[in-house]
Amino acid sequence: MRYLPVFLLLVFVSNAQVKKEQLNLMPWPQKVEVSSAVFLLNKDFKINSTGNFDARILKGASRFLRRLDERTGLFFTQAYVTKPNEFPEAQLQINCLRKGKLGLNEDESYHLSVLSNKILINANTDLGALHALETLSQLLQNNGTEFYFPAVEITDSPRFSWRGLMIDAARHFQPVDVIKRNLDGMAAMKMNVFHWHLADNQGWRIEIKKHPKLTELASDGDFYTQEEIATIVKYAADRGIMVIPEIDVPGHASALLAAFPEIGSKMNDGIPYSVSRKSGIHDATLDPTNPKTYQVLGDIFAEVCPLFPSPYFHIGGDENNGKEWNANPKIQEFKKKNNLETNHDLQTYFNMKLVPMLKKQGKQLMGWEEIMTKDMSKEAIIHAWRGVNEGMEAGGSLVKAAKSGYKTVLSNGYYIDLMLPVDSHYLNDPMPKNVDLTAEEKSRILGGEATMWSELVTPLTIDSRIWPRTAAIAERLWSNDTVRDLESMHKRLKQISFRLEEIGLTHIRNKEVILRNIANYQGTKALNDFTKICEPYKVYKRNGGGKKYFMHSPLTLFADACNADASDAYEFNKAVNQYLTDKDELSQKEIVYYLKQWITMNEELIVMSKNAPLMQPILPMAQQLSTIAVELVANLENKKALNKTLIQENLKLLNERNSADVELVIYESLKKLADL
Repeated sequence: MRYLPVFLLLVFVSNAQVKKEQLNLMPWPQKVEVSSAVFLLNKDFKINSTGNFDARILKGASRFLRRLDERTGLFFTQAYVTKPNEFPEAQLQINCLRKGKLGLNEDESYHLSVLSNKILINANTDLGALHALETLSQLLQNNGTEFYFPAVEITDSPRFSWRGLMIDAARHFQPVDVIKRNLDGMAAMKMNVFHWHLADNQGWRIEIKKHPKLTELASDGDFYTQEEIATIVKYAADRGIMVIPEIDVPGHASALLAAFPEIGSKMNDGIPYSVSRKSGIHDATLDPTNPKTYQVLGDIFAEVCPLFPSPYFHIGGDENNGKEWNANPKIQEFKKKNNLETNHDLQTYFNMKLVPMLKKQGKQLMGWEEIMTKDMSKEAIIHAWRGVNEGMEAGGSLVKAAKSGYKTVLSNGYYIDLMLPVDSHYLNDPMPKNVDLTAEEKSRILGGEATMWSELVTPLTIDSRIWPRTAAIAERLWSNDTVRDLESMHKRLKQISFRLEEIGLTHIRNKEVILRNIANYQGTKALNDFTKICEPYKVYKRNGGGKKYFMHSPLTLFADACNADASDAYEFNKAVNQYLTDKDELSQKEIVYYLKQWITMNEELIVMSKNAPLMQPILPMAQQLSTIAVELVANLENKKALNKTLIQENLKLLNERNSADVELVIYESLKKLADL
């Protein structure tokens, strides 16, 4: 409500001057200067590329051109950028000196200059030039009749060299098109590492030709062929993204052991290993004392490693509860014989056996922080995911790794599957502020990685759990650490979200698919309004211990249509805080507008529910909210005294666990208003 006039102003802003704060750039560049000139687009707009480079920039420039044409509808006469120096007089000139290498510490910088009659991109590598094109795409403006780029000078480079996204394709399989569209989203946000979780208790997802029973017995028929893997790796490389595979061992091994039970650690109790149908920590663990364990892993590595040109291989190594090791006399005897005091020592023994096996394949071992022990090779990369990144005393595994001589990547604070607010991710920085680190120790902190575990997502919903929040994480990993203004981030993220959907992501459109199903193909407006103030239960509350949802359970419910950072709740909560600060009339009107909307919403939901059984779990919440809203409107508009007993009764009910698995994010604001 309160921002509608400002939004209209931005849409129809004159092309005479665009101010820096009006730009919706993300990640925010290192240096931006804006002048009063503009570059007007017309159908004769062309791109030319020069320098010593690879075809990757030609493909990237062609994608940029087609997307720009789709947004402007100008019917550009140039179809593709097909060869170097094809149109020397083109308005957009791209010059890069060499092909960039996918990996750490490569030059990804660029300079973008938009003038009134031409646009210049200069970069040392084609990777930098690709990033410049993404920035230029975000600069597009219109004045109501014409499209244009504002005149800018942008000098930019990333703060961290590891800017990653992990997608778990083991719990719920994610088909090739899901992976590709998320790679497009990563490229748009200048992310450069795709971490692909390919095996876990719930499924083995990669073809191993020497051992076909892995996919025959442990994939439910959902896996990537080696040809598909190669296609995706190439697709990612064309977008400047390095792909790192993960085969999680020695724990998280139910699927692997369903095919190879003989290398498992449990005693023969007559119960076979099987692919798991639920989430949580499992006991299934490889036997590190069995030579065949390493033979099987060697066969797997020999086929998987050549598919991924990246020098890194993620072995997982997390959440081995040690129960099978503790119960196996043979393994306990092995520990004594080899002076291995703890299971951590035994796991280090196992990990160190993998180091030369992977090195033989040209790979450097990476694993979750549990692999970090006193005897672990310093060549390993430590992936920090637990504890608090506040120092060694507070359990900061990232700091501990850096101080112990390991290169390290942060995912703690970037677990996007937990449905936490975007603010928490955005303010979470890989470089700790309150710990003294030497320059060398700081250099070991490579960056960060958003992690999308898939226990509660399917191809229909996964984009809505990744985007647009991951764009804010991408900014944290790219931009200067002083870029921290939450209001600016939220404003820009709203527009970036639309841009991400334009390039193929489905985080907005698929919501309507779910709502139509819930509404039994009636109108979805009331349901959609409710999703804007509800969020799925956070952390592991929705499915603690894997007791409610299994891998075959439906994920087409109201909670699946709701996202983190419910949009109307964000605006309502701001309005309430503003009103309680100065009692301004605009905030009061905005509050009343929302309250009346929710009263009407409840009435519509009641009518719709008569022909929509899936709506039943949310009806009590909507009714309780409506009851409170009626009281608050009467108080704010007519100064009628609140029936606080009635309000408190309904607030109590709203705060209890509900079968819809969602929380009302305006709850605290309602409490504040009720205390007036």
